[in-house]
Amino acid sequence: MFESNDNVRPQAAGPGRGASVNSQSHSSSSSTHSGDTTESIRPAARPDANTRERELERCSTSHSLGPDMPVEPISSVVEIPDEVYDRLPAHRKLIIVFLLSFCSFLAPVSSTTVLAATPEIAEEYATTGSIVNIVNALYMLFMGLSPMFWGPLSQVYGRRLITLITAVGFLICSVATALAPNLGAFFVFRLMTAFEGTSFILVGASVIGDMYRPTERGTATGWFLSGTLVGPALGPFIGGIIVTYTSWRAIFWLQTGLAGAAAAGSYLLLPETIYHKKIDDLAGYGGAAKARVLLAMIHPWRVVRLWEYPNLFLTGISSASLVWNMYSLLTPIRYVLNPRYRLTTPMQSGLFYLAPGCGYLLGTFVGGRYADFVVKKYIRKRGGVRVPEDRMYSALPFMGIVIPGCVLIYGWCVEKDAGGIPLTVVVLFLQGVAQLFCFPSLNTYCLDVMPGRGAEVIAGNYALRYLLACAGTAVVLPAIEGIGVGWFSTISALFVFGGAVCAYVSIRKGGQWRRDVDAKRKRRATRKIMGEKEKEDAGEDVLRGNDNGSVKGGDDSPVGSTPQRSPLTTTGVQQQNKGEV
Repeated sequence: MFESNDNVRPQAAGPGRGASVNSQSHSSSSSTHSGDTTESIRPAARPDANTRERELERCSTSHSLGPDMPVEPISSVVEIPDEVYDRLPAHRKLIIVFLLSFCSFLAPVSSTTVLAATPEIAEEYATTGSIVNIVNALYMLFMGLSPMFWGPLSQVYGRRLITLITAVGFLICSVATALAPNLGAFFVFRLMTAFEGTSFILVGASVIGDMYRPTERGTATGWFLSGTLVGPALGPFIGGIIVTYTSWRAIFWLQTGLAGAAAAGSYLLLPETIYHKKIDDLAGYGGAAKARVLLAMIHPWRVVRLWEYPNLFLTGISSASLVWNMYSLLTPIRYVLNPRYRLTTPMQSGLFYLAPGCGYLLGTFVGGRYADFVVKKYIRKRGGVRVPEDRMYSALPFMGIVIPGCVLIYGWCVEKDAGGIPLTVVVLFLQGVAQLFCFPSLNTYCLDVMPGRGAEVIAGNYALRYLLACAGTAVVLPAIEGIGVGWFSTISALFVFGGAVCAYVSIRKGGQWRRDVDAKRKRRATRKIMGEKEKEDAGEDVLRGNDNGSVKGGDDSPVGSTPQRSPLTTTGVQQQNKGEV
């Protein structure tokens, strides 16, 4: 069912066996290199293909090239064999992309469906709308924290397992939210829903990186992102219809049904797409050493440490400016436009959300394709060389001109009551289209720039996005009440323009920054390895001194000497390095 097209079988190796892999590379069909890393794959028959339908061939080799090399690659450049992208037929890839787009629809749509129901929820729990809005802001905060956990875990254990675990968790939390008897339970289960649901967005982007070549990813990412962007736009419309005709709890029962469909679809249709599971690097480890290395592999700090690369941090700020803009536009629509245009029901204000939603859908058809077109254009211009940063050129005019312009027009026309409903709808639609020219470019850059750690790079990007979305959701209503929708829109437009500047600086300086940080990481790793060797040599000198100075008794055993310790081995040093790097 999910059998590889090229029938490749990876050459297996455990820690410390990388040398044999390297020595046999002359017979492998291709190999990848990243500083300290060599991975080989060999063509071979698959006698057990019928019993392993849901498993794709993947590389199970250790990243280590020798006893003193760390388990983590130091360089940001990891080349993946081209054959990896042919393991699935084209129609199977499309099915997976649409499945993941549907799954990624769930957490964002849940973030906004309750906006239309805020007064009803506050009334049932005898609280205020401000308190319920705090829950919505914290929902975005947990969406920002979640990728730091699921990103490293998907690199270690694979995409399929993490997707299935979080799909079941999202389903359970949706049921619990629908049944929440009090405000405290509503708080807890809403936040857990955000924490579980964001993994769909993160893992989905990583799966696209696993399946598609860099020159194809923009188009696939555009289709995938339609779910993450249409969700927030359709959520208030769906919520408005529901609370107009029935209880707000029906919102979460609908979410439960969608979550069940996502869990079933993931189980039946999603194969394991990752090329190399990091858990394979721990073959031969045991006990405390394995636990120490595993903890280092899944620690959330791994995601934050990637911001050491300025290009990744600035690209995250660029993405965050777009998400800030999206949620600061969508959150206050009911509060801003209902009184302005004398709308009386949640469903009427919900119709305004369809304008950006339709823009996102239209942008799906062209935004990703345009990003891939720009990549191919620059490859030709550079004589066949692909530079990851070139992709972001496709986003610059939309981030720098179109979106800020639309936001300014929207804010000041609403502030001055000019243009009426038609102008408001048009500018919301146009900025929705423009966002789908930006997000595929920025998302795919995260997958292109560090292929070996794509899930962690995209996790850091999403963390910055949703932390800023949390801030936008929290401050938008007080800010509009304080300075007006016109000036707040001006601030948002300047932020998006600043995001365009960050993207441009990353384009110009990104390659040099990556080389500089790689060199610094290599120097740091080398110093650590040399320090461990010096400790080992010192320990062996002490042991030899004890042996030479001991006095033998009648039974030829040392008298008054300390018990002999076995000298530190290179393997021990390797294990310690692997746990620390």
